[in-house]
Amino acid sequence: MIAALVEVELHIPASGSLKAKRSVVKSLIGVLQRELKVSVAEVGHQGLWQRTRLGVAIAAGSEVGARKVAQQVEKIVWREPRVEVVSFSVDVVASEQ
Repeated sequence: MIAALVEVELHIPASGSLKAKRSVVKSLIGVLQRELKVSVAEVGHQGLWQRTRLGVAIAAGSEVGARKVAQQVEKIVWREPRVEVVSFSVDVVASEQ
């Protein structure tokens, strides 16, 4: 089994409150979970109005499959008009057999 760990740092320029930020973040997390069946959590900047860091966990049978899902994560994040991508990183980990 292969696991890919994706970290996405986002700026939410129109957010004026934690409530507004939460609306954007929850919507994006829902889309990722629904469309890709991945695990997603807000893992950083919870107390800031206009910043967030999302962690996405992907389990796949091959590195190629994990990287394809990671690319789909990136496409979904980039098509969200309410956010600006600050950074996007992917780490692939192979399980020991």
